[in-house]
Amino acid sequence: MSKKGIIAIISGFSGAGKGTVVAELVKRYGYAVSVSATTRAPREGEVEGISYFFKTKEEFEQMIHNDELIEYAQYIDNYYGTPKEYVLEQVAAGKDVLLEIEMQGALKVKEKFPEVSLIFVTPPSAAGLRERLINRGTESMEVIDKRLARAKEECAYMKEYDYIVVNDDLEECVEQMHHLLQSIHFSKSNQKDFMEKIRKDFD
Repeated sequence: MSKKGIIAIISGFSGAGKGTVVAELVKRYGYAVSVSATTRAPREGEVEGISYFFKTKEEFEQMIHNDELIEYAQYIDNYYGTPKEYVLEQVAAGKDVLLEIEMQGALKVKEKFPEVSLIFVTPPSAAGLRERLINRGTESMEVIDKRLARAKEECAYMKEYDYIVVNDDLEECVEQMHHLLQSIHFSKSNQKDFMEKIRKDFD
């Protein structure tokens, strides 16, 4: 069977807890996670090169010009993007790579790499999302209202995703995600080389 890693994109509404889920998957099971580049300001506790690569608008636009990104998108007046080199190196080495990126970017990656799996993380309700954003305590109500308005628009993207995972209980969500990710290895799109080898065996 194929020893190459897989690429899985994890997206969801702001405040859905996708970052926490990804952090737990990395800690418990050793998944590689792509560090995104962004032009937004760091939040308290975020570390350069671990949380994000924090870039100026000019630096980010130079990365676009140099074709150094798998994808990029603008979200709430800031750029977000996925550096290319790290992701491809990890997959070639047999590591499973998680990309936590916005929906616009996710669909762009799917166009370039059809074998990539798209996973959408959502809270069980809109009311639950609003409560999480408020309890996070990192943004004003004006920004929270913008995020909720954006989430309403983003519902339309859910049908483009391969899998929908509800994050109601963190422990349950993490385990569901791990089992889902492992099953993706056996999809036909990730076993093309193996299928070709079997076919040739019969020649």
